[in-house]
Amino acid sequence: MYQGFYELTSGLITQQRKLNTISNNMANVETAGYKRDTMTVSTFQEEMLIRTGQTAKKNPTDLAVTTPIAAADQTYTDFTQGSFDQTDGKYDFAISGDGFFTIQTPNGIQYTRNGAFSVNAQGILCLDNIGTVVGANGGTIRITNENFVVDDYGRIMSAAGDGTVYGQLRITGFEDTGTLHKEDNGMFSAPGGGQDLTGRTRVFNGYLEASNADMIGQMTEMMSSQRALQSAAQMLKMYDQVLSKASSDVGRL
Repeated sequence: MYQGFYELTSGLITQQRKLNTISNNMANVETAGYKRDTMTVSTFQEEMLIRTGQTAKKNPTDLAVTTPIAAADQTYTDFTQGSFDQTDGKYDFAISGDGFFTIQTPNGIQYTRNGAFSVNAQGILCLDNIGTVVGANGGTIRITNENFVVDDYGRIMSAAGDGTVYGQLRITGFEDTGTLHKEDNGMFSAPGGGQDLTGRTRVFNGYLEASNADMIGQMTEMMSSQRALQSAAQMLKMYDQVLSKASSDVGRL
């Protein structure tokens, strides 16, 4: 009798969680290197419906499998590469292909596709409010002169031709990106670390990788989820009215 309440309420909760995921994607449409999330839905506690006689329970007939609850299953991160935006910023970098920039944060080593770097007061290359950029040797990269050039693999050298090398960006890759845990500000952590792709992955200077969450696609998903949520809410209200009528009016007969 109350199965409808379970189905409709679980639908409301699931769609609300889906809207939260979509809202986060929309808020990061302009965030460099952001990777969009997608929430999947699964059923819970499936039950087999069987038809039997009212008195004799012989020869039961299987009718269908049903479930009273739909629940959020898992949130997946789509690591598809975004498009490149040319910024001509001296400290802007973008990775072509696999790999992540390696950042030393207060919480340990983390990874990102956001290459909107800057230098701090000491001339150390960093990601604002996150941490310092890790070089190929595992240390920091200190740039003492803005007159520099960057080769195809992220090595930063003096443009004066005096042989000065300030450092090289450390690029870290993962065979299974499913092992990455999404943190705040477009960062990822990986307890087991990854493989060093430095010198094997192309790096472009003066470019940033755009978010792979497009506004139109996210708005379409949002409207679909909102309609599903509104329909469930309206049906839940109707269901409540029917049960109230049955208990107050029919129950007196």
